[in-house]
Amino acid sequence: MGKLNKILVATTAAAALGGTVLATASPAAAATRNGVCETGEFCYYFNSNNKGSVSDFTKSVADYATKQPSCYDFKGAGAGKGKCIKNEAASVWNRSKKTVRVYFNSGYSGKYQDFKAGAKGNLNSSLKNQNASHQFGPSNSKRVNMSYALYKAGSGRITCGFDGYTNTPGRHEGIDLARSVGSKVYSLTSGKVTYVGRGYNGRSGLSTIAIYNASLKKTVVYLHSAPKSSLRAGQNIKRGQLIATEAWRGVSYKSSAHTHVEMRPGRQTGASKSVGDPVLSNPNPNSFWISQGYNVR
Repeated sequence: MGKLNKILVATTAAAALGGTVLATASPAAAATRNGVCETGEFCYYFNSNNKGSVSDFTKSVADYATKQPSCYDFKGAGAGKGKCIKNEAASVWNRSKKTVRVYFNSGYSGKYQDFKAGAKGNLNSSLKNQNASHQFGPSNSKRVNMSYALYKAGSGRITCGFDGYTNTPGRHEGIDLARSVGSKVYSLTSGKVTYVGRGYNGRSGLSTIAIYNASLKKTVVYLHSAPKSSLRAGQNIKRGQLIATEAWRGVSYKSSAHTHVEMRPGRQTGASKSVGDPVLSNPNPNSFWISQGYNVR
């Protein structure tokens, strides 16, 4: 066989082999948001009985959004194509290997319906055209109140919610929780300490603890409490680990002692300004806290 013919034969064989590899690649490996319900995906259908346009997913989504071009939409051919999926889906097909839970509210909250791996079905009357989020592999453990998790004790309460100022100028960037001076304060998330400011009791003595969770890409900031003496920047913290005690560092009166808890996107070392600042820098954190297993109360 001549040299040129050998090259042509080898090239043809390689092309054929490449074609075989592509043809036998698993659908899961090729799965993408393309309006086709492929292996490994969870899919919404615009109409009942798995009819109409398809919107396909490979991961949990806490908020679908409601306007184009930023919303998650129906991409497949058929009725509903191009519509945002929030409150528009009627049936599903779960082609993933995990149970998928569809929720009535954004942020994985409210009424829900579970679809086991491989299940097809219509959304029930509570969720048909009222779908706002979905979660792969949802936990069946019950959420606990945020105030209880912060103090690991009862009688804690939220004294001011996010953006909840009534008599103070500005926009409240976090959530204020209170129990009593000296109450132990525990971390609500795991992460690495990026900053510790110890402060002192009184209006001008603000204290700060900032803990960044790289997997969540969120920093949780705690203000006004007294950090443990051993707490240092660079330290790794576990969820539920003791980090401080309730105090009034940066608060005018002992009777107003509380712990300000603030969720901020990205890696941060401090809180956003609240008092006297008319602009909100942080998103509403309620869906985040719900996704972490807490009731916001």
